[in-house]
Amino acid sequence: MSSVLVYVEGQTEETFVWEVLYPRFSRCGLYLKPVLARTKRTKSGQTFKGGIVSYRRVRRDVLRLLGDTSAALVTTMIDYYGLPDEFPGKKALLPGTPDQRVEQLEEAFAADIGNARFLPFLVLHEFEALILSRPQEIGRALPQYRKRIPDLVRDIQGQAPEEIDEGPDTHPAARILRYFPGYRKALDGPKIARYIGLDTMRSKCPHFDGWLRRLEGLCQT
Repeated sequence: MSSVLVYVEGQTEETFVWEVLYPRFSRCGLYLKPVLARTKRTKSGQTFKGGIVSYRRVRRDVLRLLGDTSAALVTTMIDYYGLPDEFPGKKALLPGTPDQRVEQLEEAFAADIGNARFLPFLVLHEFEALILSRPQEIGRALPQYRKRIPDLVRDIQGQAPEEIDEGPDTHPAARILRYFPGYRKALDGPKIARYIGLDTMRSKCPHFDGWLRRLEGLCQT
């Protein structure tokens, strides 16, 4: 039995790991445990969780998790969209495809942490891209907006989910909210992901699939 700590930026990703990834990987003896990012600590000692507010805090949290020697690996599930400007490699990004840019950042992230047990993963461009691998399932979770699915599909214009851009009004979540204003990320996101299924998301999102393939390399069966 091996355990993997997955540093996630919010409750949506936390639920996704527990409800979608954990069941699949536990079958092969690999147990994924999500750990929510810590945003701030008050003077009274209360800790607020969820959201990426600074790379300094991310780095501190990741190094703390790597101190758990019982974990075979520490990995991340953080949105590429909206990363802090001080994130390693962000100011020196070379032109390229979204996949090439995110790989540059992951390499810089890994180099900055400097630990062989660390596997960085940044979601292109954010969690909602996984949902756009089959947008029809959004209507299943939000039937009151079912008639708007064709509008969302036209908006995407056949783009691969991970290639949908990072504009402030056109990133994946913004497109979903444009047609499904009742969408609640933490509640509806993981539910829609379950409807879509992991295999479909992997087939439509190669960067996401590549991360899971790396994790599968740790499986015991």
